[in-house]
Amino acid sequence: MTADCGIVSGEFTIDCGYAKRGLAVDVALDAFMQYVTVERALARNTLESYERDLRAYLQFLLQRGMNDIGQTDRTSVVLYLQALQDKGRATATISRSVASLRAFYSFLTREQMIALDPTAHLDTPRLERRLPRVLTAAEVERLLASPNPATRAGLRDRAMLELLYATGIRVSELVSLRVTDVNLSAAFLQCYGKGSKERIVPLGRLARDAVSDYLLRARTAMARDGQESALFVNHLGDRLTRQGFWKIIKKYAQRASITSHLTPHTLRHSFATHLLDNGADLRAVQEMLGHADISTTQIYTHVSRTRLQDAYASSHPRA
Repeated sequence: MTADCGIVSGEFTIDCGYAKRGLAVDVALDAFMQYVTVERALARNTLESYERDLRAYLQFLLQRGMNDIGQTDRTSVVLYLQALQDKGRATATISRSVASLRAFYSFLTREQMIALDPTAHLDTPRLERRLPRVLTAAEVERLLASPNPATRAGLRDRAMLELLYATGIRVSELVSLRVTDVNLSAAFLQCYGKGSKERIVPLGRLARDAVSDYLLRARTAMARDGQESALFVNHLGDRLTRQGFWKIIKKYAQRASITSHLTPHTLRHSFATHLLDNGADLRAVQEMLGHADISTTQIYTHVSRTRLQDAYASSHPRA
């Protein structure tokens, strides 16, 4: 995972002038990525985020002639974050970059590769807490009814959409599912979320029926290779990717006449909000979503409350 000469990544281009002494930036990055990959065993998406954020930062340093990571200080970090802000990067993006830099410098300091941590006492940008977009029950019904069950792809797509809405799992968790992860007779599935943390999520009847139809009538013919363990496969018979599912859900959003921006995460938001709308316990929703902190789940109580207020305002004669 070293930074190669001439590579363009993020906002900056590497001008390879590595240090003759001290800790070269590519060595520092290699050491950190090996640590989070081997010792921490972080999820692939987390590893990719770390590497993307840190390469952009290290390239920023290299363009300014700073080849030794030990020469960096608080000013170096602040200037980089200011550069991101000047380029119009979202607050969430900058906040994630701060988290990546903190993890990076904390590791280097702990391993005594550098003397001081320049991110110590660094403020994190305050995130605007925007309410997530949630589908109405009618929109969900139209979306789930969009795939054509007379085709193999339609059976697969209906099963995926039903599963997402029935369980609230992330799209990365959906495409990572194996056939053996779904227990239709016991009505549950097991998936692996952030940090490879396993959780069990119950399955409703409609989702079970959709997955069962797909397994019986489509998957064997689509998979081709009897050794393929993935539950959902593409037209080549290989495991479906996140990018592939994005294209699928965009197609069905148009077919269902959903004009607002729809992402796979919208179904996760809708799952949680609709549960709370109908009286589900917040702790139970937290467990099903796989949130480590209940404060993350509480955003859906605000969505539910806002929807209730809107319904009152539009329906009550004295609202």
